[in-house]
Amino acid sequence: MRIDIFQDLVCPWCRIGKKNLMDALEKFTAEPVELHYRAYQLDPSTPAEGVDFGKLMRTKFRADESKLQAMLQQVTQAGQVSGLHFDFAQITTMPNTLKAHQLIAIVPEEVKQKLVDDLFRAYFEDGKDIGDIDFLLETASQLGMDPQQIRLQLQAKEGLEEVEDDLEFASQAGVTGVPFFVINQKYALTGAQPATTFLQALEQISAEGTDET
Repeated sequence: MRIDIFQDLVCPWCRIGKKNLMDALEKFTAEPVELHYRAYQLDPSTPAEGVDFGKLMRTKFRADESKLQAMLQQVTQAGQVSGLHFDFAQITTMPNTLKAHQLIAIVPEEVKQKLVDDLFRAYFEDGKDIGDIDFLLETASQLGMDPQQIRLQLQAKEGLEEVEDDLEFASQAGVTGVPFFVINQKYALTGAQPATTFLQALEQISAEGTDET
């Protein structure tokens, strides 16, 4: 079974949805599963240096500080239900995630999942600027990769075409929000579904595939 995960690294619901999917996969034993991380940008117009997080959020949702904090608390509570910690007080910058997606595209397959988890954690728990090239290189180094080699690859635009293809595919497919999951290139699930919903869908799709053979 193949699962394509369209996500953006500054989307808290993407982090929650991915965690719920992984929890479901721990109980899904019908067949092996391949995960493919696909790039999506909530706001590709974000400048490379990022923008002020609080100001952007208040403008985007037309919210005063009280309403914004209530919204963020709702996300925090949803994260707790899934076993995730969010600390929005640490976040000062809304970064451009293009380089981070590019990094995910070029690292070896066996470290992609750890990299995605590390970037989510760095942003949502520690408030790190995951659009900063030096931080991305540091993160890659902690996963055993040569930061200078990664820097050269990013500068040479390796992985960028793959990222742009993902963004174009999402646009053409009418994906307007994430997380967005495509199973076996045929079935779609949207949003941060509970683990039980994911498991039910996976088992049903697997059974239908068995019936067709």
